[in-house]
Amino acid sequence: MFKRLASCVREYKKPTLLTLLFIVGEAIAETCIPFLTADLVNRMKAGAELRDILSTGGILILLACLSLSFGGIAGVTCARASSGFAKNLRSDMLARINAYSFENVDKFSSASLVTRMTTDVSNVQMAFMMIIRTAIRCPLMFIFSIVMAYIMGGALATTFVIVVPVLLFGLFLISRRAMPAFHRVFRKYDRLNESIEENVRAMRVVKGFSREEYEKKKFAGAADDIRRDFTRAESIVALNSPLMYLCLYFNMIFILSVGSRLAITGSEIDVGQMSAMLTYGMQILMSLMMLSFIYVMLTMSAESIQRIGEVLTEEPVIKNPDSPVRTVKDGSVDFSGVSFKYSSEAKKYALEDLTLHIAPGMTVGILGGTGSGKTSLVQLIPRLYDVTAGSVSVGGVDVRRYDLDTLRGAVAMVLQKNLLFSGTIRENLRWGNPDATDAELEKACRLAQADEFIRSFPDRYDTKIEQGGTNVSGGQKQRLCIARALLRRPKVLILDDSTSAVDTRTDSLIRAGFSSYLPETTKIIIAQRVSSVMDADLILILENGRIAASGRHEELLASSPIYREIYEQQKTGGGDDENA
Repeated sequence: MFKRLASCVREYKKPTLLTLLFIVGEAIAETCIPFLTADLVNRMKAGAELRDILSTGGILILLACLSLSFGGIAGVTCARASSGFAKNLRSDMLARINAYSFENVDKFSSASLVTRMTTDVSNVQMAFMMIIRTAIRCPLMFIFSIVMAYIMGGALATTFVIVVPVLLFGLFLISRRAMPAFHRVFRKYDRLNESIEENVRAMRVVKGFSREEYEKKKFAGAADDIRRDFTRAESIVALNSPLMYLCLYFNMIFILSVGSRLAITGSEIDVGQMSAMLTYGMQILMSLMMLSFIYVMLTMSAESIQRIGEVLTEEPVIKNPDSPVRTVKDGSVDFSGVSFKYSSEAKKYALEDLTLHIAPGMTVGILGGTGSGKTSLVQLIPRLYDVTAGSVSVGGVDVRRYDLDTLRGAVAMVLQKNLLFSGTIRENLRWGNPDATDAELEKACRLAQADEFIRSFPDRYDTKIEQGGTNVSGGQKQRLCIARALLRRPKVLILDDSTSAVDTRTDSLIRAGFSSYLPETTKIIIAQRVSSVMDADLILILENGRIAASGRHEELLASSPIYREIYEQQKTGGGDDENA
């Protein structure tokens, strides 16, 4: 997994290496300053001339400037490298998610995927930044300072034999206690984001049922759960500071008391060495403290790395075959002994032993109750799912032999829950055909009965669509999505209850447009209204994943009690005319 993450550095290898190089330079410059300062103090005490003092002072200023410059440049290159690493990591994750089949997406909740691409990537980005900067600088500062302390202080440096093990042991205990709480936090972020996502998507439902207070309490509970774990973890980690200061002050007292006695007795320790030892002691202890924070951060990031790894290593269930077919001959569709269930663990089949032939250019209507398998059937045609048994063919070729882009380019689906993207109406329509001319856009919209309401907007086709299409009605959204599908001129057009929000007259006009604009396209219409499918060449009645009856309108009226009952109920009830 670490190799996979390292590959995300890619074009940012240069700033990464430069960061490491400048960090080494900064560490060397910082550890040289106390050494020269000690030498300067001793020479001043011995009565050195002003010229010598100024020359040594100049070197100290130069080293300070170098340390500052190296640190500043390292900060810039580190920020560039870590930001670029995070950008590549998010891009790789999105590319992987886009390659998923529906079965893969079902494995992860959308809230979990959002958390992994935001919070988890931010944690890994922070860890990467610490690794190439702080995690290199601190060990170098620790090693250089220990070496210089023994060179300068001799026996006085034995203080670190006492202080360093105590600090390391304390930091280890603190980190070990804090880690379980940090592990729990990231698993709970998914629930928090899921609550946010539900509230944003279902805002109208929440307000319609006056459930704002309930949702607030639910969100507050999830947020408070995270707060408790973070508070517990941070309370433990906060012990780092008093432990560090305890060791620091012990070190200062030891150096000042023992060093002063040695200096007074005329030993090899002098005032300069004592000041250097104090500085090196600070550098050593600060390095250890920073290493403890790095350890905590890396341990936190380990959970995020695992979660990101699950996304990057998840293999798409549906893949392109070897030597795929890249041409769809026509819009014929054949189901041969098809059985299908959504997961291998599922006990019930969504479709069972289904055989069906649809000739090119036919219009097929599908009726059935909720859970009868209507949507499951049409999702097998563009290979959004693979059959559990049997085969589905388009243009005489098993869909599993096609290149996925070729197959899905030849099959256009308009769903009941239509989705529009942020941007203009024109930009949304060109999802169907990026090269469509303005004239083609307008023609498709006229056929989909969308042109009239588009022209009622001040900006017409340049009208901005808000995220999710919240500034247009349900019927308008459906008609725009139908126009988008028409622009593709597919071999197979699937309408999954996609005219439910328009009145029967508009529905009839849209279907008439299909016949004139796409005469050779196979049209499969899932509907709740008999009026939407009564003119179809073939009508299927699905029940419990099986074809209960099939035929034309007149045939089914005579032979199918289910169809006759639906027709009579809707005829008596006056239809479902609702203007949108």
